[in-house]
Formats: sequence, C-alpha cells, structure tokens
Amino acid sequence: MSKITSIKAIQVLDSRGLPTIACRITLDNALTAGVMVPSGASTGAKEAIELRDGLDAYMGKGVLKAVRNINEIISPVLLGLNPLEQEKIDYQLIKLDGTEDKSNLGANAILAVSLAVCRVAAKDMDKSLHKYFADIFKDITGNSVEPSLPIPMLNILNGGEHADNNIDIQEFMVIPKGAKDFKQAMRWSSEVYWNLKTILKEQCLSSAVGDEGGFAPNLKSNEEAIKLILEAVKKSNLEPGKDIFLALDCAASEFYKDGIYTLAGEKKSLDSESFANYLEYLVDNYPIISIEDGMDEDDFEGWKVLTEKIGSKCQLVGDDLFVTNKKIFKEGIDQGLGNSILIKFNQIGSITETIETIDLANRNNYQTIISHRSGETEDTMKRLSLFILLSIIILILLYNLLISSNGYKERENLMNENHELSERNSNLLDSNEELRFEIINAQDSEEHIENYARENLNLTKPGEKFIQFDVKDLEIENEK
Repeated sequence: MSKITSIKAIQVLDSRGLPTIACRITLDNALTAGVMVPSGASTGAKEAIELRDGLDAYMGKGVLKAVRNINEIISPVLLGLNPLEQEKIDYQLIKLDGTEDKSNLGANAILAVSLAVCRVAAKDMDKSLHKYFADIFKDITGNSVEPSLPIPMLNILNGGEHADNNIDIQEFMVIPKGAKDFKQAMRWSSEVYWNLKTILKEQCLSSAVGDEGGFAPNLKSNEEAIKLILEAVKKSNLEPGKDIFLALDCAASEFYKDGIYTLAGEKKSLDSESFANYLEYLVDNYPIISIEDGMDEDDFEGWKVLTEKIGSKCQLVGDDLFVTNKKIFKEGIDQGLGNSILIKFNQIGSITETIETIDLANRNNYQTIISHRSGETEDTMKRLSLFILLSIIILILLYNLLISSNGYKERENLMNENHELSERNSNLLDSNEELRFEIINAQDSEEHIENYARENLNLTKPGEKFIQFDVKDLEIENEK
C-alpha cells in the first residue's frame, strides 16, 4: 500500500493572469503528481469560499494564505495516508476545515489537495485518469460507468460579467447535436465560430473576445446575438435546429435586484413572470434547447414559473441556483426547480462531494453538465478525468434529442466510436507517462545515464575498450 510522503503547494497564475493554487503530492514509491485549481468570474453567492489574501498584491486576489493552509495545516494531517482512499481523505479535509462553506482553509485549498490525491492515485494504480475516475465513482456511488466523449456545448458570444459590452445574457452557445461524431462536432463548431467573426467584421461590429473566448460586440438586443449566430450557422452550410442548436447562460443573478430583472442593453425592466415570458418567446422562436440560470439564485417562485412554462421543451440548468452542493440541490429538487444541474467542482471543493451531487441528480432524473470556469489553467485534469463523468452527463443531457434525430443504432455506433477514441487516448497517455519517467530517471541518476550510454550508444569511459562479440562466434567457440 502506497503512502503520501509529501504535499506541497505554490501560487501560480490562471488564464486571466490572476493567482490560483498549484499542488503536488509525492508517494513513498517516488510517484508524484500535480494539479492547478480553476477559478470563476461569475460566481454564485452560495458557492464554497475561495480563500483570497485581500492584500495589495494582485489587487487582493493572492492565494498565499490558502497555500500556507495546505503546506502547514493540511499536509501534516494527510502524510502517511493511502491516496486510494479518496472519499476518506476528502471528508477528513472537510472535517479539518470545520465550516459549511469551507471558509476556514478555503475551498480552493481543499480542492487542490483533493484533485492532487486523485491524480497521484491514478498513477499509483497505473491507470489513465479517466479510467481511475470510473473506479472512485463506483466506490462512492455504487454505480458503474464507461468512458465516452461528450457532445460539446461551445460558448461563442459573450455578454454579462464575461465581457465589457452591452449584452445582458452572459453566454450564447452552440450545440452541434446533429454531428455524427466528436470530430465532426468540433469541426462544425469551429467553422461557425470563424464565420461569426467574418459576419461581425462585415457589419463593422467588434470581434474582440470576452473572458471565455466568445466574441463580445455591442448589439441592440440579446435576440440580435441569436440571429447573428444563426446567420453564422447557415454560412457554414449547416441547418439551425437540425445540425446546430443553441444554449443560453443568462446568469440572471447579475442583473436581478429587488424583484426586477433589468436588461440594461434593451432598456427593459421585467418581473419574474415577464422575464419567464421573455425566455419562452426566445425558446419558441429559435432552436434553443438549454437555458442556464434563467432566474436569480434566490428567486424560487420565478424558477417555478419558468419550469412550468418551458421545462418540458427546454433544459433549465441550475448553476448559481444549486452550486454543485448536494444539500442545496436536494432542496431545489423538492421544490421542482429546473430540470438540470451544472457541475463545477470548485463550487463545492472536493471530488467526493462533486460525485455525490452527480449521483443525486441521476437518481432524481435531473440532467447533468460538467463545466469549466472562466479562470482555467493549462492543467488538463478537469477535461481528461471527467470524460468518465461526461458519459453520464452530456450524453444523458441530450439522450432524448439524440434518439429522436439519429436513431438508436446510430447512437450505439457513436458511443462505440467514442469508446475506441478514448481507449486510444488512454494508450497515448500511458506511453507518455512511461517516457516522462524515463526522462526523470535520466535527470536524477548518473548510473542510469551511464548504463544507457553503454547499452544503447556503445560509449565507454576514458581508458576502457569496447569489444563486440558476435553471438554465432560464441556458440561455435562453446561447441569446441
């Protein structure tokens, strides 16, 4: 049984140039693995607390306190533990923090360690990360899942907190639901994106991008943004409502105050019922199949109205509403709010709690979507490891739509092809890992370098002679 011998954290920068945490764990067998924690810009008030320094450096956004919490408080407690006990370690971290919102140690500190434990455990088991996630998913929930590539939802036009423009809705996404495989889905999406840029330039609109890479022009209305995207879809020789569908992230909490939703870009002030009607109009007139945070996180009556109006014909996703928190999510389920949940593991702060929330969604027929954050890093952990979760998330999310448009047989072919691609990816990752450790050994061991030089390059030290024997000659000599 391997044991944790070292846990080290440092401050690094995310994709927006703001500090976040990198954490590395080493085992007694010398295996080591590191991760970097993502961070969000548009955050729900009920999310677990991301601990920041609040000092002059980095405009108060430093995370050195959270780093110290890992190095000085968390590390001594976890040294000597078995990294394969993910659930036990996560709940030990939660107990060590001692708060509901992880404000003591910081959700970013706890998550950094939770992710690093998962990654080093995968190495210890000699498994690709997404395969190891299948193991811990089953350990925690009792359910078996198979890896699969997701149907992507791509944010190509930004507003709200993700852009400095006059569009109130935060994200306008495309869903290449009609694509026969992931490769085609990404090609279509890329072509729509670049054709959208061409259209913006032709209309003398800004093609500058927001926090998440979507274009951020000033427009007359949210509806104009939808029309521009549909024009880009057609310019890509694709059919809206058949090849490409749309999704919105309203992030309604950002423009809600005192019971009123203020669409500043359109000079409209709407109560909950009126805003629900506004969204219903968009769904009825455009191929929109998913709306995230269509109401404020505390406007439960508004959520009920919205769910009653369009819940049967559109995915209604709770992000700020549920914040990947199983307790808050259960309350929403009991009230019949929405029909889907967005999953961001830094909203709750540990891998175990994230998996438990997904399992709660599955048991209550809520659809589930894994999401990135606007402050990402070069760490691929979320994307690679959560392929295993995406098999029960976005594929379940669009299950009925796939059945209706592609048929059962085509869906089976899609899943088989995705599984083969996943296997190939796994083999490449394994080969890369072997090569990486060869390099590490070469860097750390003079003996390894010397042996490699002798065996593979036929090199000798000064004063030594190199003599090469032919095996056949040796066999003849032995016979004599």
